[in-house]
Amino acid sequence: MDFKLTSQYYPTGDQPEAIDELARGVLDGLPRQTLLGVTGSGKTFTMANVIRKVQRPTLILSHNKTLAAQLYAEFKNFFPENSVQYFVSYYDYYQPEAYIPSSDKYIEKDLMINDRIEQLRLSTVASLLSGRRDIVVVSSVSCIYGMGNPNDFAQSVIEIRKGQNIARNEFLRKLVSSLYNRTDIDPVNGQFRVKGDTVDIMLSFENIRLRVSFWGDEIESIQTVDPLSCDVLEHFDSFKIYPANIFVTTKERTATALDQIAVDLGNQCDFFRADGRMAEADRLYERVTYDMEMIRELGHCSGIENYSRYFDGRRPGARPFCLLDYFPKDFLTIIDESHVTIPQIRAMNSGDLSRKVNLVEYGFRLPAAIDNRPLKFDEFERLTPQVLYVSATPGDYELEQSEGVYTEQIIRPTGLLDPEIEIYPTEGQIDVLMEEINKRVELDERVLVTTLTKRMAEELSAHLTNWGVSCAYIHSDVDTLERIKILEDLRAGVYDVLIGVNLLREGLDLPQVSLVAILDADKEGFLRNRRSLVQTAGRAARNVNGKVILFADKVTDSMQALIDETEYRRKKQMKYNKEHGITPRQIVKDVSAADLLDTLGDEDKHSRKEQRNTAVPSSERPKPAKQPKPRPYIEEVAQHEMVAADPVTPYMSENQLNQAIISTKIEMSKAAKNMDFLEAARLRDVLISYEDLLKDMEKKHAE
Repeated sequence: MDFKLTSQYYPTGDQPEAIDELARGVLDGLPRQTLLGVTGSGKTFTMANVIRKVQRPTLILSHNKTLAAQLYAEFKNFFPENSVQYFVSYYDYYQPEAYIPSSDKYIEKDLMINDRIEQLRLSTVASLLSGRRDIVVVSSVSCIYGMGNPNDFAQSVIEIRKGQNIARNEFLRKLVSSLYNRTDIDPVNGQFRVKGDTVDIMLSFENIRLRVSFWGDEIESIQTVDPLSCDVLEHFDSFKIYPANIFVTTKERTATALDQIAVDLGNQCDFFRADGRMAEADRLYERVTYDMEMIRELGHCSGIENYSRYFDGRRPGARPFCLLDYFPKDFLTIIDESHVTIPQIRAMNSGDLSRKVNLVEYGFRLPAAIDNRPLKFDEFERLTPQVLYVSATPGDYELEQSEGVYTEQIIRPTGLLDPEIEIYPTEGQIDVLMEEINKRVELDERVLVTTLTKRMAEELSAHLTNWGVSCAYIHSDVDTLERIKILEDLRAGVYDVLIGVNLLREGLDLPQVSLVAILDADKEGFLRNRRSLVQTAGRAARNVNGKVILFADKVTDSMQALIDETEYRRKKQMKYNKEHGITPRQIVKDVSAADLLDTLGDEDKHSRKEQRNTAVPSSERPKPAKQPKPRPYIEEVAQHEMVAADPVTPYMSENQLNQAIISTKIEMSKAAKNMDFLEAARLRDVLISYEDLLKDMEKKHAE
């Protein structure tokens, strides 16, 4: 099936030229291309049009889950008739296994898997193996982490057809081999139930119940039924049942793997003993022997991914299989916000390696654990034959890969211009800032202010609050849940000003922001280099009244580069608007966390939409007279902050704390299962605080 783009818009400005140039490059076999698209120029729409023109299976890489979810929602709307998949890490919470030699502290792996995201991951793999060509996979860097062998996965697919001769029990054994579990109650995803000659299977990769009916040793009918009403939805002549887990292997390979593990265990224990490290040898022997026994009896063990090299049949040092291995050879890779995503891909392997080396060196894991890793950057490059880098500020690597040539897209379909740049001296900067903020508040617009330090962000927030400005601050010590809430409150008008150190990492899409103020703009460094200044200034580019103020006592090279780039863009944009009679107009697009949950299938999405639709307009909402005073800088790492606010907590007994921990874990699991990430994150923080309080209490009793 071909890609069919559905949209009420059509390419305008310099989008048609960019689309034609990039699509021609892909079809001509260019390995690397770069799209320099300014904020608000419709880069996502351009990507969708390129995909439609080249008709290639496409991987779209984003540097975090939230932005990936936004892209997933947009591409689902662009290609409603095609297969658009979402592939990110399925952990709601993940604490990797680690050992810290300096404190002799071993940290056991702890995790919580989101069932819905796991299902979406399986759906991605199933779509890629189905033979379809109209596939778009939106992924985080999770796609470079180890997965099962694609050949084993493909061989475990069960193909059935109406009239096929196969004994019912043989069919059940095939289901078990594909990691489906049998149950006597209503099956959930990855389970099957048998009633006489009828087998009901809840597919692992989508919420469909498949009913296979037998007449003797012949398949009489294949149907999908509604899981609740059991009404028949559709009849099939044939059907493919994909495995219930990405990590699937054969019994023969499992037996071979156990033999190899035993040999490597003996060699590593001999190495430790020859070196006089008896404790490490004993520890390793005990742990690996236990894991082998679990694999023999149950087919799996905790940390089985550390033995993936044996099950995949890979040589020592060979790269693991990953999602990229499931794509056809001619697929296209689009790397969104490449100036951030590329460095993230580079860093993944080094961080993983440093942790694994300690585990191997001190006898917690076999050396093969090191081969369970994300791809190295050169391996990633070899697996992505054609790449399109997309960014408003491409990095040196992207420009080098595309031989210094890039496709420019700086005309916005809305006619909006790049924001004006003004420079003010640092002396009296707060008075100037206050005056500018008051102008924006009168127009019901928002302001972003960037500082160089967390302390300055907090102190400025306190100062503005004392003067009656409704503001908030964001930095690394503000947890994810609170950051999302602050951003939504800024959009809604609860806050007029947001202060931060590096607001770029929030993935801000805030058309309400008309002013960006950059304090200490002349302090050259990571947060004040050319790329950071251009990206920060772009936060005001979605508003018709957009303006950027640089507070500085001198004009640095980075500031001058920003000014020159802005002047060049504004001239080109104004010329285009004049030639085509375009009046700049503003489009307010409010993508909240709740919207993303709706996209990913949240069960409560309808009630949440109703709540949002009946909400009081931002202009009519009462604003707080005074923002709560930010915590003092010296307390920014204070422990138990969330739980300490509860006056009952300090008087809880150990038993009461244990009960609170159990109930919080249950509630956190429910929230995660319902895709309510915000509530799950809040409960996770509460749980950690409870556990810390319990440890402190036990420590005091021990003393």
